[in-house]
Amino acid sequence: MGKRVAVVLAGCGVYDGSEIHESSAVLVHLSREGAQAEVYAPDVDQMHVVDHMKGQPTQEKRNVLVESARIARGNIKDLAQLDGKGLDALIIPGGFGVAKNLSTWATQGKNCIISKEVEDVLKAFHAAKKPIGLCCISPVLAAKIFPGCELTVGHDTECERWPYAKTAEAMKELGCKHVNKHVTEVHVDAKNKLVTTSAFMCNAPIHEIYDGIGKMVREVVRLA
Repeated sequence: MGKRVAVVLAGCGVYDGSEIHESSAVLVHLSREGAQAEVYAPDVDQMHVVDHMKGQPTQEKRNVLVESARIARGNIKDLAQLDGKGLDALIIPGGFGVAKNLSTWATQGKNCIISKEVEDVLKAFHAAKKPIGLCCISPVLAAKIFPGCELTVGHDTECERWPYAKTAEAMKELGCKHVNKHVTEVHVDAKNKLVTTSAFMCNAPIHEIYDGIGKMVREVVRLA
């Protein structure tokens, strides 16, 4: 039997949900590793809906679970139903939905609140010593919940290639160790079984992001 891996989504679209390419890459690489993905999302309203052409919020309202179902091709469950006992690992792709719908990082940074459902799931997998894979902005969830853990969101010096590098500084202020890594690399915190990679925190060609996520998935499956 292949490993069973929970994948938690936060909507559909980089600016207000899960980053679609990252989510797809996670699912493709899990399939390649012979693992079975089980997709979940919280049944809550999005913080807001963003017109992805204009980059501006609209008056529309959308549900995180319903939108995430687009990526999961309808094969998805409410996060409230996630029972980690039968699962081997957890992966959370990035996208602004992580910082808007799974937490309040987008508006409060290091002082954010993480959704209770999301926090409970992360703590349950961590307590059971099951690996957790995080990419792009989603490592901030671990930074908030697991002080002293080791993570990467890429680089900690802002430049054209690394426009979101200040995220690393905020994570350091939460008491975790940030490790600079290239987009095709991962960092493994063996003690906490956390595997992280930067993905779209980097202005990189999409195939490099895809390759970095592949390494993250492989490490998660190996540790499971």
